[in-house]
Amino acid sequence: MSTTIASAPVETGPADIRGRVAELHGIRAQALAGPSEKATEAQHAKGKLTARERIELLLDPGSFQEVEQLRRHRASGFGLEAKKPYTDGVITGWGTVEGRTVFVYAHDFRIFGGALGEAHATKIHKIMDMAIAAGAPLVSLNDGAGARIQEGVSALAGYGGIFQRNTKASGVIPQISVMLGPCAGGAAYSPALTDFVFMVRETSQMFITGPDVVKAVTGEEITQNGLGGADVHAETSGVCHFAYDDEETCIHEVRYLLSLLPQNNRENPPHAATADPADRRCEALLDLVPVDGNRPYDMAKVIEEIVDDGEYLEVHERWARNVICALARLDGQVVGIVANQPQSLAGVLDIESSEKAARFVTMCDAFNIPIMTLVDVPGFLPGVGQEHDGIIRRGAKLLYAYCNASVPRISLILRKAYGGAYIVMDSQAIGADVTYAWPTNEIAVMGAEGAANVIFRRQIAAADDSEAMRRQMVEEYKAELMHPYYAAERGLVDDVIDPAETRQVLIRSLAMLHAKHADLPSRKHGNPPQ
Repeated sequence: MSTTIASAPVETGPADIRGRVAELHGIRAQALAGPSEKATEAQHAKGKLTARERIELLLDPGSFQEVEQLRRHRASGFGLEAKKPYTDGVITGWGTVEGRTVFVYAHDFRIFGGALGEAHATKIHKIMDMAIAAGAPLVSLNDGAGARIQEGVSALAGYGGIFQRNTKASGVIPQISVMLGPCAGGAAYSPALTDFVFMVRETSQMFITGPDVVKAVTGEEITQNGLGGADVHAETSGVCHFAYDDEETCIHEVRYLLSLLPQNNRENPPHAATADPADRRCEALLDLVPVDGNRPYDMAKVIEEIVDDGEYLEVHERWARNVICALARLDGQVVGIVANQPQSLAGVLDIESSEKAARFVTMCDAFNIPIMTLVDVPGFLPGVGQEHDGIIRRGAKLLYAYCNASVPRISLILRKAYGGAYIVMDSQAIGADVTYAWPTNEIAVMGAEGAANVIFRRQIAAADDSEAMRRQMVEEYKAELMHPYYAAERGLVDDVIDPAETRQVLIRSLAMLHAKHADLPSRKHGNPPQ
């Protein structure tokens, strides 16, 4: 009979618990400090905060709970085995914003340039899964150099996992991407899959192929900011919803946006008490909007007059300016506002404004935000370019979004509402719950001048004074078919209201629709126009 004697354990650290705790604190301090003071100074020299400084700005003080702080990569080759920093270049966890849970991940540019490797990606996957399971918003603070080349295809697969989770979370929890540094190649598709994209001027860029590749392939020379900077994406491409001059302002506005959004698609947006009376009369509206439909005015001032305390957050403010999309509150309740802007292209609908408004309507519907539409639209923008670039299919996106929306929908026609654009801007015919009009409204197939030229062209041509006859026919058409009560008499609007009573009428209507429930047909999903 033989006896096996176990070998004594090898001592690898302090023998008592206090020593082990002290060791833990030392490791944590190392992880919190980052790679080196020099790396931190280099980050600050670029005008950028560190990942942890950004998280501190975003979340309520002391609320951040980090996940996998001590994670390190397992890769080898190309010198990686000698460099295994804690966190592996991404900080993940959760905290609160105004007391509500928010999940966050932040690339640490000081470690591998924030590049994504296998361990780095796995951390992001985990925090995304946690956000979906907990039903809470996810904010990504992006400052990374793309895939970690030394890890090869494993890094690329990590991006695939992020894209899949972005899609899974779409319409389930709010997803906000904050661009605080470079974002190139396939990495740029993750922000594009999220609900909102914030950028900081001069320090953040997004592009699929960088300036060097563009020059090599096309011969065009351009800077990083000229190719994919904040202003380019806020004004030209529409990729960026919000652009700011500095990180502090940008992150503060992210907090404000979160205060207007629900935690998930099963909740309503948070209600906020207001001292702005629900029955406040808006006498200024009588002077803000000219009766003459050809005179421009600023629709933003109309919105300011109606909403609580004149405060609203405009989405895509600098892209497709002929339509305004904004989040605001009415009597403390969050609403999404879609409004034509007569100051830009007379408020017509075109390709970009249709796509902008369609995405906004879809977002509001996904997150239980009632939609209020302010209509002053002369039609769709005519032109060969618009037709050849697909105004039919792309304009149909807005029509589809409204028809598909099941949240409370209120439409208000201020002045012009002509042709197909009138139908598309949430008319009663496509499902608006309540439709109002001001006594300055003109609802018609087209403007009186154009209609008279078509209907009475023979009489005008045969008249001795064709111009006088044309003016007479225009006035007859207006009197017969374009007076402000024509649509109300036929039940196409529910009421014609005093503009000064707009705020109280809208608030009462929202209260009535608060418990609205719409039964939708059973289907896997629709097939929206592309």
